[in-house]
Amino acid sequence: MNKIILLIAIFFTTFVFALSEDTKQPIEIEADSVIVDEASGFNEFSGNAEVRQGSLLMTAELIQVQTNEKGVEKMKAKGTLDNPAKYIQSQENQARFIEATATSITYDVNEGMIFLVGDAYLIQGFDSFSGDTLTYDVNNNKVIGKGSGDGTKRVKFNIAF
Repeated sequence: MNKIILLIAIFFTTFVFALSEDTKQPIEIEADSVIVDEASGFNEFSGNAEVRQGSLLMTAELIQVQTNEKGVEKMKAKGTLDNPAKYIQSQENQARFIEATATSITYDVNEGMIFLVGDAYLIQGFDSFSGDTLTYDVNNNKVIGKGSGDGTKRVKFNIAF
């Protein structure tokens, strides 16, 4: 199946991406199929979907993008336990890329928050976090983790020196 490439060559000054250079880059979305609803601003990309903007990369089987008149509001990547959604981005205050996987990753662009749900895993610098849910505050470089409510999955944190 031919891949559909959508290149949005609009530079959104309202983005709160980690690298200032990223905000100046166009957003490129690639997938096997796409549904674009301009009236509602809801866009759905399925089949090995990828979103790129500068150093930012999100991949999943399904990526939904919600836009408004000012630009992108949210991006939601949906994967599975066997093939999780992925998020990678360079950070100005980190020596390494931020890398995350989960069955669902929601990036609230306006708030600068990334919500990882379902077998969540995040690498920040040389430290790693895992739990049922993790929240990453991009603007404040802060990670919040929660285990499952039934105690079967606890939060884990590894510190590398």
